[in-house]
Order: sequence, then C-alpha cells, then structure tokens
Amino acid sequence: MAEYLIYFNQQWVGDHTEEWFRGRGPLAMAVVEEMKDAGVYVFAGGLEEEDGPVYSADPTSGEMLITDGPYVETKEFLGGFALVDVPDDETAKMWAGKVAEACGWPHEVRRFKPRPKAK
Repeated sequence: MAEYLIYFNQQWVGDHTEEWFRGRGPLAMAVVEEMKDAGVYVFAGGLEEEDGPVYSADPTSGEMLITDGPYVETKEFLGGFALVDVPDDETAKMWAGKVAEACGWPHEVRRFKPRPKAK
C-alpha cells in the first residue's frame, strides 16, 4: 500500500453561488464515507480561506524567521486535501476522480515517498 495526496488549489474552485457550494458538501462527505468503508481513508479536510491563520517559516538566513502570511510570490494556495492509503496509482486516480466529481473542481494526485524503515 502507498499513501497518496489528493488535493486542490483554491484558485481551481471557480466562482459559484453559496447554494451551489451547499449542494456539494453532502456529495463530498459521501465520498469520504465511501473511502472509510473501503478502508483507504487516512484524513481529509478543507483549509480556511480568509479567516484562518497563515504563517511562513524560513530558515534560509541561518536564523528561523516566522512571518504572518504566505510568500508574496505565491499565486495559488492549497484549498483542501484527502490522504488515502491504496495499493497503486490506478486506485489513487479512481479516488481522485470521485473526489473531484463530488467537489465539482479539478484535483491533483501525488504519491508520498516511501517512509524509511525503522532500525
């Protein structure tokens, strides 16, 4: 089994009415329940867009600098994600399709590197 990140950037969501968004929530939650029933669910959640704290941590100067807000150059930001533990790429793609369909906007899939084995 391998862990995959299924995610979207907030800018991919598009402009929709509040009613449209309310209609997507139950669809997305149904996919989460389906993931749990299939035994592949690890975690899923959306990130706060405007009211939540955003911090950057930068150690590159030799001293840790913690600042409020994302990097100025950032044009896109993570809107939400799901983490699944599935046997292969094809299964990860299948779950990404279900999540994208339920949400109504594009998602990407990335496989995590294998974890080092404990000695």
